[in-house]
Amino acid sequence: MRITMNIDFTKMNGLVPAIVQDALSGKVLMQGFMNAEALAKTQETGMVTFFSRSKNRLWTKGETSGNFMELVSMKEDCDGDSILIQANPRGPVCHTGTDTCWGEENASKTGFIDQLRAIIKDRKNNPSDKSYTASLFAKGINKVAQKVGEEAVEIVIEAKDDNKELFLGEAADLLFHYLVLLEAKGYELDEVMEVLIQRHKK
Repeated sequence: MRITMNIDFTKMNGLVPAIVQDALSGKVLMQGFMNAEALAKTQETGMVTFFSRSKNRLWTKGETSGNFMELVSMKEDCDGDSILIQANPRGPVCHTGTDTCWGEENASKTGFIDQLRAIIKDRKNNPSDKSYTASLFAKGINKVAQKVGEEAVEIVIEAKDDNKELFLGEAADLLFHYLVLLEAKGYELDEVMEVLIQRHKK
């Protein structure tokens, strides 16, 4: 993965701080330092690599533990002197065995909803004949709303039984079609969250 970046490595004697964030959960995992060589190796291998000040060499996260961090994206800040990395961790990040270097749990995958929302929006704005989502938009709001109703009935039926796999499958279907309905109406999930936030304040 080659990403064009304009990093100023001169401010801290050849190093810049690199903050790693879980690409799915959004949780901040750790912070290390990169020099130009570590940045290049990260891009070339797809595995997050730092410059270790204590070892005075390049250090790929996970080279000893096996808990590598797979690069998803990276970008510099407004001053070009720090890097934000999004990655998929292959296990606990901290050397102490915790999910993050702040001792926080990193189990949530709800950040994927934002990725899914972006995909749904793209299917609406750039339709393809091969896309199921685009076909829903093409059929109009009534069809989208009907699908949400059908999925809601199906999850109610599955809730009465004791099959986890089928219930979670219907739950996923309902959530997906609900997000499609919001997009079809031109509303954002954040607006729904704001309603819940205001209710919680009461």
